[in-house]
Amino acid sequence: MHATVGEHLIIHGKQVGQATRRGEILEVRGEDGGPPYLVRFDDGHETLLYPGADCVLEHQQHAG
Repeated sequence: MHATVGEHLIIHGKQVGQATRRGEILEVRGEDGGPPYLVRFDDGHETLLYPGADCVLEHQQHAG
């Protein structure tokens, strides 16, 4: 996974009834856009994250 600051990670719930989480990438600490990423979730929680198989990167849309 290669990400840039400002993009969003979507983490799908692993269990029935577990909510999907969405977080903004604040920092990219790996080389060439690789993990780990410092992420702030919609609830304000920040964490250093290595995305797993349950994560999807939401790329920024560029106006053109």
